[in-house]
Amino acid sequence: MTTITTVAPVFTVPRPRRLATWATLATRRIMLSAHTPREVLAPLVTPLLFALVIAPALARMIPAAGPGGADYSTFVIVGTVGLLIPLTCTFAGIGVIVDRTAGARRELLAAPISRGLIVLGNMAVAIAVSVLQVTTLIVAGWLRGGHFHATASGIAWFAGAVLAFTVFMYAVAEILANRIPTQEEYVGLTPVVAILPWFLAGSLFPVTALPGLLAAVARGLPTTHTVALLRYGVLDHGGAGLHDIWGLGSTTTDATLSLLVLVGWAAVATAVSIRVFKRSAMN
Repeated sequence: MTTITTVAPVFTVPRPRRLATWATLATRRIMLSAHTPREVLAPLVTPLLFALVIAPALARMIPAAGPGGADYSTFVIVGTVGLLIPLTCTFAGIGVIVDRTAGARRELLAAPISRGLIVLGNMAVAIAVSVLQVTTLIVAGWLRGGHFHATASGIAWFAGAVLAFTVFMYAVAEILANRIPTQEEYVGLTPVVAILPWFLAGSLFPVTALPGLLAAVARGLPTTHTVALLRYGVLDHGGAGLHDIWGLGSTTTDATLSLLVLVGWAAVATAVSIRVFKRSAMN
């Protein structure tokens, strides 16, 4: 009697291309975040409110020009970018918690894709929303009478600061969303993560107006470097905010150092966020 042993064939699931996978994950997040007109228009309310109401009202109360000779309304409008991006990114982190507790996260983890791409796909949507809000803020401020002094190189500095700061803030939101167990606790940290640094970052007044210890802390905040770069790009080519941080003779050197600080923070925070996500997925 002969016994025949058969070996079941092994099927390997082809690994999708990374770029196509990233695009699919980003599209999924967009569909979850903006599938109704209300969800598309709601993020535009805050930048319009600052550009059309809050900044002009502050300029009437404080008629003096901002650092570098800029009118105070425009000074505040540009500084508001340092608040919009953290708020957008921290609110995007709520979607990560929802996905973890009641969404399709389990199915995504079972798919043959790199887990880091899940983080990067969500990050892409946060960047897109942040760019939309910043563009709305600047355009509304310009239509309201803001005085911007943009050049090609200035716009490049502005865009680089927006991109690096958004990557950093979303990475921080991703880390917190995967470490904090409940949505209520996560929302409770929003003022500390998104709002408090903005008040210390020279958004409404120069960092030199702060007491000595707070001024030293403010100079180390990514938000401070962001706001200074933004104003250098489209408002104050003298780089008053950058000089308040570095105090060097060359404005270009000051701007380069601040951008390197932002890129460094963004790279480190992104690497940590992917690592935290992977560890959270195993648990």
